[in-house]
Amino acid sequence: MIIKGHSLAIDRQCELLGINRSSYYYQANGESCLNLELMRLMDECYLKHPYYGAKRMHKWLTMDLGYRINLKRINRLYYTVMGLQSVLPGKHTTKRNKAHKVYPYLLRNLSIERPNHVWVTDITYIPIKKGFMYLTAFMDIYSRRVLSWNLSNSMDAEWCSQVLQEAVEVYGLPEIINTDQGSQYTSEVFTSCVLESEIRLSMDGKGRATDNAFIERLWRNVKYEEIYLNPPEDGLDLHLKLVEYFNFYNNQRRHEGIEYRKPIEVYNETSSDQTAVIHEIDTYKQKKKKQKENFTTEAVT
Repeated sequence: MIIKGHSLAIDRQCELLGINRSSYYYQANGESCLNLELMRLMDECYLKHPYYGAKRMHKWLTMDLGYRINLKRINRLYYTVMGLQSVLPGKHTTKRNKAHKVYPYLLRNLSIERPNHVWVTDITYIPIKKGFMYLTAFMDIYSRRVLSWNLSNSMDAEWCSQVLQEAVEVYGLPEIINTDQGSQYTSEVFTSCVLESEIRLSMDGKGRATDNAFIERLWRNVKYEEIYLNPPEDGLDLHLKLVEYFNFYNNQRRHEGIEYRKPIEVYNETSSDQTAVIHEIDTYKQKKKKQKENFTTEAVT
């Protein structure tokens, strides 16, 4: 909001805005090269060993790789910056706000037989050359189709809600959305966005990483098939690579979980079948209603 060359002096502009004059020069420092290197290593290790917590990750980095770092540094990077959590029960199993309501897990023994029955969502850390970003996505479980995704330099509930709204605008409303117990998803901003749309909200059990295994597998595919093979230079490069990858993932990549078919085929075929059935039912109802009206008219006559 401060304008150089304005008739008001910089001192006066700072005074009017209620900020300290010295803060005008301040620029937040990013993570150091060492921290970025450590986060990249932890991210790769976590995909292979999701049961590693910060303490075990610290032992691996210091004893196996020879880094001279303390546990305090790893705790901050692992939990606060990267937003990771061990799949094993423990002190840091989830990073949820205890003041927020947690919703029950609704997918146990549920037979998912059509698109838009259940969507899943999550957030993951993505390394880039001189920093990192966060990626979130909504995926249809039945077809494995990625419906919407977005990048951000911070994790917040408003961002997650916006990506959900983008998916709903294009693909309609799902019956159930499944998330983890992260504070972004238990917040009033996100839960109200879901429930006001009359969508049922499901959340993973505490320490139950397998409850959201579908999107965890998506993150693994994104990183091993694209990010680690072609490290992005910056946020723009990352965005362009993900546009290309998700287009490939939805339209060309064959998935073992859906009998080696493509997500777009499964989603569109079943959606077309559903539309045809709904149209047939509506036609039948209109026909029966017309017959009933004719019968009533004849009886009165």
